[in-house]
Amino acid sequence: MIPPAFEYMRPATIPEAIALLEQYGEDAKILSGGQSLIPMMKLRIARPAYLVDINRITGLSYVKEEGGFLKIGGLTREAELEASPLIHAKYPILVDTAHVIADPQVRNLATVAGNLAHGDPANDHPATMLALGAQVVATGARGERIIPIEEFFLSLFSTALQQGEILTEIRIPVPPAHSGGAYFKLERKVGDFATAAVAAQVTLDEKGAVQKVGIGLTNVGATPIEAKKAEDFLRGKKLDAANIAQAARLAADEAQPSSDLRGPAEYKKGLVKELAKRSLSRAAERAAK
Repeated sequence: MIPPAFEYMRPATIPEAIALLEQYGEDAKILSGGQSLIPMMKLRIARPAYLVDINRITGLSYVKEEGGFLKIGGLTREAELEASPLIHAKYPILVDTAHVIADPQVRNLATVAGNLAHGDPANDHPATMLALGAQVVATGARGERIIPIEEFFLSLFSTALQQGEILTEIRIPVPPAHSGGAYFKLERKVGDFATAAVAAQVTLDEKGAVQKVGIGLTNVGATPIEAKKAEDFLRGKKLDAANIAQAARLAADEAQPSSDLRGPAEYKKGLVKELAKRSLSRAAERAAK
């Protein structure tokens, strides 16, 4: 449980960090919260020769609304997100999500950006960000690059971040009136990765029909999954019990789980169906307030 030897570097600015990443290439890894990387290093699954700790870089920890977006800085901790009055007031789906990540000790260190950049389909924020239609800001030697979240997750533990880039900000469109979201997760024990989980975000029109909807699925595929068929079905419809049930069936059909120690694939599809019902129902309740 001891990682192999590595060289530790602590840049003070983003350009300095980017220069180090470019200099050492694939032998370098970014350390932010470290709650995924450090355990992998101890198990020698990850073996970086150079560790670039970005925690000294100032100005990367914030939660604010600006220019029509909720902006979350690249070093914002899960605990900061969970405690933010703004998040509680307008983004309850993010409160739901942060609250079920690991435990308070982990959330005090883990970063929201790191949760995405790790590229693990079992992590919780990816599905929520898909439901919210988020964007990722990647900063490299050539400046900033904005990546839509639906283009960010490429395969298992693989993202659209290029060598030398740092995920410096997450941007979420500020939801209009009559919007609401929710995240429901089933785990074997408190703090565990999800057996399955579903995020749902909806915006209703003045007649109560679905104007905008996003549905994301956790840990039922090689990447986080956007349930597009379920989304398409719901647009223009009321979120009554029958429509929610049909959308939940479509979401379960879009899940691509594998059988493992957490359960057989068909069981996980059944979980997606039930959790989608709960997420959509809670989202509808919140949107109607």
